[in-house]
Amino acid sequence: MTTPLLAFNDKGIYCAIADVYLDPWKPVTNAIITHGHADHSRWGHKNYITHKTNVPIILHRLGEINVSGVEWNETFTINNVKFSLHPAGHIIGSSQVRVEHKGEVWVFTGDYKTEDDGISVPYEVVKCDTFITECTFGLPAFKWTPQAEVMENINNWWLENQAEGKTSILFGYSLGKAQRLLKYLNPEIGQIYTHGSIENMTNVLRPMVEFPKTTLITRETKKEELLGNIVLAPPSAHGGTWIRKMTPFVTGSASGWMAFRGARRRRAVDKGFVLSDHCDWYSLLDSIKATGAEKVICTHGYTDIFSKYLRELGYDARTEKTQYEGELSEIDKTEE
Repeated sequence: MTTPLLAFNDKGIYCAIADVYLDPWKPVTNAIITHGHADHSRWGHKNYITHKTNVPIILHRLGEINVSGVEWNETFTINNVKFSLHPAGHIIGSSQVRVEHKGEVWVFTGDYKTEDDGISVPYEVVKCDTFITECTFGLPAFKWTPQAEVMENINNWWLENQAEGKTSILFGYSLGKAQRLLKYLNPEIGQIYTHGSIENMTNVLRPMVEFPKTTLITRETKKEELLGNIVLAPPSAHGGTWIRKMTPFVTGSASGWMAFRGARRRRAVDKGFVLSDHCDWYSLLDSIKATGAEKVICTHGYTDIFSKYLRELGYDARTEKTQYEGELSEIDKTEE
């Protein structure tokens, strides 16, 4: 029996021929990192390789590490195994990893979405034999509304709250979601205030993307300054003393999970907006078909249901357990 090009072990996704791991969750010597979210880029590896736009992100989050950045589609070879990174469209700097050896091609998606958000490099279809895919939202119930429509609803919600003399507090993960929201908030409505974790991450990304002006909330910020304006905050700030001093306010959350009935109530927010940085059910299926892959490995999300459906379609599909958490993981461990 031949050894697979990529295998799953207790440290991560391993290419034994090259002695390289993809997004390992335990410390290893050589790690290729798809993007900056906490479950995919962890501290403790000896050598990191990632896309060059992800370098400042993981340096900001992990501190001093030995990291090298590569371009899109740039091939680098390790022990006769060819690697290259391709846009995943998930967040800024997010990549898929293409791995080729002796004519066999595998692709690991990391996290990805196919809708062009206007700030990430759009998802690129990469042909392969085996496709390792997330399926965070791998249920038919998940079908996303176009981003432009969601952002129009968010700006209208802000206007309504402003008319009532209230502060709008919008929750989104400090890396990715917050910047996507910020990019399309209408600064003509009012001022955009930020929690420190979002302000710091946005400042890392400003050299790459043009964002509206933001104002950091500090201890000196008075709640009267916030009235009628909008505050971007990470989900971890909800319910804390930081937010209570902003009354009167209205809360909103932007997440794929808001598609579930009851999610808004469980998260104790006033308004839910369905906006995800992952594929919906239909985008997952279209992406898999476009790769031409015969074998599909589902790594996180609704893996059992999704892989079963793929087998019914004729794919050689299976699941593998990982420590990737999809959209849940983006509640950043460092954002407090």
